[in-house]
This record gives sequence, structure tokens and C-alpha cells, in this order.
Amino acid sequence: MIILTAGSERDLLERADGETTGDAATRSDRGFSVNADVAEHVGQVYRDEWARIVGGLTRRCGDLDLAEEMAAEAFASAAERWPDEGVPPNPAGWITTTAYRKAIDRLRRESFRDAKHREALMLHDPEPPEPTGVIDDDRLRLLFTCCHPALSLEARVALTLRIVGGLTVEEIARAFLIQESAVRQRITRAKAKIKTERIPYRMPAADDLRIRIDGVLAVLYLIFNEGYFASGAGVPALRRELTGEAIRLTGLLRELLPADEEVTGLLALMLLSEARAAARVTDGGELVRLDEQDRGSWDHELIGRGLALLDEPPTAAPGRHRLLAEINAVHVRATDAEHTDWARIVGLYEQLERIDSSPVVTLSRAVAVAERDSPERALLIVETLRDALDQFHAFHVTRAELLRAADRPDDARAAYERAIALADNTAEIIHLTRRRDELAAPLAPGEPGRTTNGESR
Repeated sequence: MIILTAGSERDLLERADGETTGDAATRSDRGFSVNADVAEHVGQVYRDEWARIVGGLTRRCGDLDLAEEMAAEAFASAAERWPDEGVPPNPAGWITTTAYRKAIDRLRRESFRDAKHREALMLHDPEPPEPTGVIDDDRLRLLFTCCHPALSLEARVALTLRIVGGLTVEEIARAFLIQESAVRQRITRAKAKIKTERIPYRMPAADDLRIRIDGVLAVLYLIFNEGYFASGAGVPALRRELTGEAIRLTGLLRELLPADEEVTGLLALMLLSEARAAARVTDGGELVRLDEQDRGSWDHELIGRGLALLDEPPTAAPGRHRLLAEINAVHVRATDAEHTDWARIVGLYEQLERIDSSPVVTLSRAVAVAERDSPERALLIVETLRDALDQFHAFHVTRAELLRAADRPDDARAAYERAIALADNTAEIIHLTRRRDELAAPLAPGEPGRTTNGESR
């Protein structure tokens, strides 16, 4: 048995492009070129088709674990055989057929009754061919299975990145700065729970579809946020491998559900946020506030893609992710911080409060109110949130900046201290420490106080 628990693109490229030292010494220049081409083909098929292949196998054999392992073995076979046999006319079809045959062979070697039953199902496949409509795509079924609410959130994240995204256990562990054994255990337990609790590999019923889509979006947004605003002492402030993967998976979800406004909204939100990534942290590792960012260093290609999604006529009332994306769009459309349309942002947060009322949303609205009206008016709103948000560091960051803008430096310094104690992002701690220390010296004559200008993250 080929043990390829991760089935990573990198491992496959190494199989296709690498041999022993002795082999390499005798291989011709043309051989190097051929294997490089094979490696490129294998990697491209892996990136484009991994989820579809695993999803199709899962549907036919009813076993996610078996489907993943056989797909990985099929990719390994491609990497080993294509350099000699050539890349087939339909590479994805070749890998799918190879994985299917390997699954049949595995089941035939097993004597268990359920294995025989699954073999019969695979040989005769009682389901008709899948319709081409996006709602029945195997990849979408796979996403819903990996993000099933019966699984813990940590398990959903790990399983989605592994099974749908195709990341290796090593890559997931490195991205989240945890042990490989912990990731492997989460994935193993999740697969076992799917099997023991008979979590179905199918689309949710119509009356459950909205809440299940929201569950998938929550997992994808969590992955993005962990990369966009990383937590933990000594952790890099930005982890682009996580934000990039979240965007890729959300793009896949939109391909499958193009009419879903919240899927489109989340993708736009991610693109507009990621566009500012290069300007969010200084070379010295300090977080840069939105109003102080170099807008020339923003990624305008990503901004264009995000705005284009929002320019499409909505087919339903805007939901949470769409409204958050619209708020980000106001920021990126402004030529500079001074020209930000804060009245528009206040209005968008008021809409968001009506459909997703929470203290955090109200806190964000208060920041916009400070810019539109005054820090004193915003402080009246913020103080009503103390009981609910006292353990939330962003509450104290917002309060510190508002107190500073209202010319109450002693109170602001105490609020900064509390925020620093609760913060767990190194870049933000550096920033907050500097802001606090600046209060030790009086402001220069005529220098106004300033709020966070709309971005605490």
C-alpha cells in the first residue's frame, strides 16, 4: 500500500520530477524536460480536480477515508507512470479511473460484508449519472460533508482543508502552528464520526440549505481570518497561505453556487481585505491602521475583482457577508482616508444590526459614528457594551482611541493597557504599545486626536 496521507501537490511533483542520484546522472537533458512537463501536468490536475475526484469516489463507495486514500494512490501512480507512458489525453479521467479501480481492488481483498456491499454498489452504481447543474456537484456535497454541524469546528476546518483543499497534514499543521499529530488526530476522528454517525454524503434538504451554507461560510471565513489576523505570541501577523486557500475554496463555492448572494459577498469581502494585506504591517512588524496605510501598495487587481462581484445586481436582500463587503468597498473606493464616506458606512452597519444584531457589530458602528459625528457621541454607544465585551480586546482598543480623540489621555492609557493585556496578535501589541507610550508626551500644538478610522483588524 502506498501511504500518501496528504497526497500533496509538492509530494507528487517530487515523484514525477525526482529520481535517485544514480538515475539522475544517467538521464538525458530531454528526460529532465519530459519529467518537468509531467510534474506540471500532475500538479495542475491535482489543483483543479482533487476535490472532484475524491467527491465522486465518496459518492460511489460511500467511504470518505477510502476515497481519499485511493485518490492519493492514483495521483502517485500518475507521477510514477506518466514519465514513461506519456500524459494521457484526459489526465483527470485517467486518475479518476485509476482511483476507481484501486478502490474496487481494495474492496475485493476485504472479506467484510459491508465491503462486499460497497463493491457491488460501485460496480453497478444504482445512482444515475450526476446532472451537470451546480447544485449536485460532488465537490459541493464534499464541502457540506466536511462542514457538517455534527463535527467540531476544529475538525471541520482541518477536514475541509485536507479533503476539499488538498492540503497536506504537514501544511495544515504549519499554517495553524500546531503539531502534525494533532491535525492527523482531528481528521481521523472526524472521518470516524462521519462513519459511525452515518453522516450522509448528499446535499442538505431544501429547508436546511440556507443554514448549512452559512455553516460552510463560517468555516471558510474562520480559515481566512486566521491568516488575515493571526493569533498567538510570536506568530507572523499575516499568513498568506491561509488567506489564499480560503479565497480559493470560497471561489470554488461560488462557482458551484453562483446565485447565492452570501457566497458572493464573502468572496468579495475576502478579496477586498486581502488586497490591503501588503500595507497592513510595517517592515518592523507593527500593525498599520487603515487611515495610515499606503494605498498605492494595495493590490488593485484584487480590488477590481472584489468590486466587480459587488457591482452585479443583487437578487435578494443583502446578508451579513454582503454588507461587510460593501463596507470594505467604501474604504477601497476612497482616494484617501479623508474622503471616506462615513455616513454610508454608518448606514451599512445599521442594516447589519437589523439582520445580525450583536455587540461587536454595534462596536463597529460606534467607530463609524465617531468619524461621522464625534468621539464623544461614539463613546456613549461604546460604554453600553462594557458588560458584553469586557473580555474582548477590540472593545478596549476602540475605547482607548475614542478617549484619546476626546482628549482624555489618562483614561485612554488605562484602556490601552487593558487592550494590550487581552490582545494576542504580536503586530497589534506592538502598535498598541506605541500608541499608549505616545500618551506619555503631550500632543504637539494643534495636533488632533484620532480614532481607529474604521479598522481594528
